[in-house]
Amino acid sequence: MSSATKFLIVIVVLILVVGFWAMGSYNSLVTRQQSTDAQWANVQNVYQRRADLVPNLVSTVAGAANFEKSTLIAVTDARASVGKVQLPAGTAPTDPAQLAAFEQAQGQLGSALSRLLAVSERYPDIKATAGFRDLQAQLEGTENRIAVERGRFNEAVRAYDTAIRRFPAVILAGMMGFTSRPYFSATPGSETPPKVQFDFSGMPAPAKP
Repeated sequence: MSSATKFLIVIVVLILVVGFWAMGSYNSLVTRQQSTDAQWANVQNVYQRRADLVPNLVSTVAGAANFEKSTLIAVTDARASVGKVQLPAGTAPTDPAQLAAFEQAQGQLGSALSRLLAVSERYPDIKATAGFRDLQAQLEGTENRIAVERGRFNEAVRAYDTAIRRFPAVILAGMMGFTSRPYFSATPGSETPPKVQFDFSGMPAPAKP
């Protein structure tokens, strides 16, 4: 076997090795990217579930005499703001500013809902309503789901971002357009829904119709 033939065989083998490596690395990166997109869809689903509860919750408490209109307006406006956040369809955000805007809008809605539930404590008639209790339980369960899905999303993004930064996959990632994705910002106690309590003991009771 001539030297030229041996050299050609070595080149072919190297090409095959690199080709199989590239194929395996690409498929792995695609799998991790799809995992972040799937987990993002779960995050959106639980947030949408919370948004869907808002109209029924507002309707349940709106009929109470002297119920704070500003609280209802805050919840309604916050829900509307969530719908105005523009995000890419079908994929997890790649722009940190987009995710931050989404997170801020959702945070405002969560705070407004916490305020609504706290104010509702002043209205025994509302609290005694089976419909309100059911909606409150659904909302609390949804808040727990949101915390769980946000954590799982961060885990998926962490695995993906780590994969595209490792050598030698980082070379292929740059060539094939795999870019890093942002996380939800972590806050102490984010694994549990916020509990807002107000002391209304010194305030006069709501007037009865």
